[in-house]
Amino acid sequence: MQWKLYLASGLALLCGVASTQAESGGAKRLSGIAAFYDTHYKGATASGERYDPNKYTAAHKTLPFGTRLRVTAKGGRSVEVVVNDRGPFTKGRILDLSLAAAKALRMTDRGLMPVTAEIQPATFTSASTPPGR
Repeated sequence: MQWKLYLASGLALLCGVASTQAESGGAKRLSGIAAFYDTHYKGATASGERYDPNKYTAAHKTLPFGTRLRVTAKGGRSVEVVVNDRGPFTKGRILDLSLAAAKALRMTDRGLMPVTAEIQPATFTSASTPPGR
């Protein structure tokens, strides 16, 4: 009977250690090539929102809708975007950025740009509305 107590204590301790390591693992980073939506694109996103070229949004293949990313270009410029669409579906690309985000990164004359995206902690006031958007 005493071994069950030790087993339970050990499992509880192990779960606590694993949980702490997961939390302190740091932010997830993605690196690769970003593109941006065509300047004439008008349509809906995979999340059901209408695409707005004036908002700071992005498409990613697997990140949950509402995920906030800090996208940093090679030259150091950065912008915060919210994932609200799926894509890009072109090999080698990690993000499709809205026109506003692309302008902020000064990539509209290039079309493609190497970027690093870091997942930001969620600070939403509601499930559907990110702050300041």
